[in-house]
Amino acid sequence: MHQMTLAEIARGLADKKFSSEELTKVLLARIAQLDPQLNSFISLTEDLALQQAKAADARRANGESGALLGAPIAHKDLFCTQGIRTSCGSKMLDNFKAPYDATVVAKLAAAGAVTLGKTNMDEFAMGSANESSYYGAVKNPWNLEHVPGGSSGGSAAAVAARLLPAATATDTGGSIRQPAAFTNLTGLKPTYGRVSRWGMIAYASSLDQGGPLARTAEDCAILLQGMAGFDANDSTSIDEPVPDYSASLNGSLQGLRIGVPKEYFSAGLDPRIAELIHNSIKELEKLGAVIKEISLPNMQHAIPAYYVIAPAEASSNLSRFDGVRFGYRCEDPKNLIDLYKRSRGEGFGPEVQRRIMVGAYALSAGYYDAYYLKAQKIRRLVKNDFMAAFNEVDIILGPTTPNPAWKLGAKNSDPVAAYLEDVYTITANLAGLPGLSMPAGFVDGLPVGVQLLAPYFQEGRLLNVAHQYQLNTDWHTRTPTGF
Repeated sequence: MHQMTLAEIARGLADKKFSSEELTKVLLARIAQLDPQLNSFISLTEDLALQQAKAADARRANGESGALLGAPIAHKDLFCTQGIRTSCGSKMLDNFKAPYDATVVAKLAAAGAVTLGKTNMDEFAMGSANESSYYGAVKNPWNLEHVPGGSSGGSAAAVAARLLPAATATDTGGSIRQPAAFTNLTGLKPTYGRVSRWGMIAYASSLDQGGPLARTAEDCAILLQGMAGFDANDSTSIDEPVPDYSASLNGSLQGLRIGVPKEYFSAGLDPRIAELIHNSIKELEKLGAVIKEISLPNMQHAIPAYYVIAPAEASSNLSRFDGVRFGYRCEDPKNLIDLYKRSRGEGFGPEVQRRIMVGAYALSAGYYDAYYLKAQKIRRLVKNDFMAAFNEVDIILGPTTPNPAWKLGAKNSDPVAAYLEDVYTITANLAGLPGLSMPAGFVDGLPVGVQLLAPYFQEGRLLNVAHQYQLNTDWHTRTPTGF
């Protein structure tokens, strides 16, 4: 059962080959057996899962149907879940039980999805390796000595190890796509505003976006269908009709114009990954796609702009965690200032403190114009580059990451080296575009991903291209040894 995709589970439940309760028990037992190796979960919700599974079976018995009805999933631990710990991977929220469900959680529960638990993550989604979590690093199932990517590394590792078929995740600068690439999964960051951020604990509000992590594009289409849609509670949610993503999977790629930016193939890219990306391009050409070289001239400025904008927004968003209203509070504060200082100093880890300090500096008097304002101007230039490119091509293709997953601890002493691994992913967040990573091969036994970017609200096109590619390749079917 654990080897089935979300689509196969939906068909099995519809054909009454097994019940949601049976499947849920199998996966909960598998998590209990294997997750100690991975550390991919922060909280398990066995009682809730069995309760939801029984309810889903009853709904099917009464004639209801739906691809997610009775399907087991997990939520990244920054989606608020009523009465269940929502920690954001931080000591600051270790004791926080959300009083309500995030919109994404509520929508998927209404569709009948079964929540197995909350997955591990970089603290407050700040990281590219899932090593900054208060609950310890997550291990990559393809090699337990390597990182699974971040910040959605817990969701990625759990799905890659076949502990469950799919999970929710979030992407601020690549945190869905990079873990997908590192663990041989398909991960989709939707257009900014396509999925509600209400109840999703914020890192950088103008960049954060929720999305699906699964083994196939078909599964991502199913999960995104349940997540997407306008939400009046979220001022950044966009009132745009949600298409049937599964219906567009089988469209022909004949004549599809694919742009390949020349800037992607610079000295920083592992040549073995470059070769795999070119192999992917050849596969898509066989399916009728037309390849064209394009340019994104301002891509070189994206990382410095991102690492001003994101920390600036984080310093503002995280100011609410002050030891007063909820979350961690230091013991025996001498006065209010001591309460603030020690609660934040003890509650936040080193990476979060680093980004808060960078952000506060960039927003301070005398430096706002020099750093934050200039970064926002660069952001507009990055978006303009994409708009010009999409006048010539339908999608843009390139590597998801410049290197395969690195060893645990290898970049801990050099945070900038880890930041540079986001070079191909952060531009989509700066521009608000949808992006997808899909499996493209292996380097030294570690998975590699190819990234696709599309114009706004063209998630269906990304899923269509990825699905057709996956019908003609088998990279996505590979399973890590021991899982």
